[in-house]
Amino acid sequence: MLHTPDYRVAREKMVKTQLIPRGIRDPRVLEAMRKIPRDLFVEEALAGEAYNDHPLPIGKKQTISQPYIVALMTEALALNGTEKVLEIGTGSGYQTALLAELSQKVYTVERIRPLMIKARNILAEIGLRNIMFKAFDGTLGWKEFAPYDAIIVTAGSPKVPQPLLDQLQDDGRLIIPTGNKASQQLLRITKNKGRTMQEDLGGCRFVDLVGVHGWQE
Repeated sequence: MLHTPDYRVAREKMVKTQLIPRGIRDPRVLEAMRKIPRDLFVEEALAGEAYNDHPLPIGKKQTISQPYIVALMTEALALNGTEKVLEIGTGSGYQTALLAELSQKVYTVERIRPLMIKARNILAEIGLRNIMFKAFDGTLGWKEFAPYDAIIVTAGSPKVPQPLLDQLQDDGRLIIPTGNKASQQLLRITKNKGRTMQEDLGGCRFVDLVGVHGWQE
């Protein structure tokens, strides 16, 4: 299943018209967005829309986020290639692919097992091997391999789950959308000597983070 030259052109256009003008600057993030075939992570019927400036449904009432939001969250993690990253919400696997491209090891947690299996198959197909998968409540994190240099949450939560803060390495970065079910603020939380500092990266809208420390189903 090779991606066509048409989609390479579409990826370049996405980077030049959606990401750079909105302030995405990290050259490694831009290069990863040019490289990873987003069209493989959406339903076949929607492949032609994969590089458009909006989210798309992926089934099970879940979505693949708008390319700009994916790039913004990825850039905010400030990855240099040496990190151990925890991703909460594998979803389509597209964000996972970018993290795998940009870090040393990715641990990804998804509560909807069929989505996780589908994503795992696509990621294996494109040759990304530095990923471990778990079907589990993401609000509990993945304690076995903690602490993590970076944690990214790809669903909206009413609050920051305490287990994720506990599993974040000192000097680590946690990116998470928090707020109500209609809208959230994207936060970057950094940890320094056990204390946390948060920055607001702007408004966003995500599907619900369901779990013990998130929304109830």
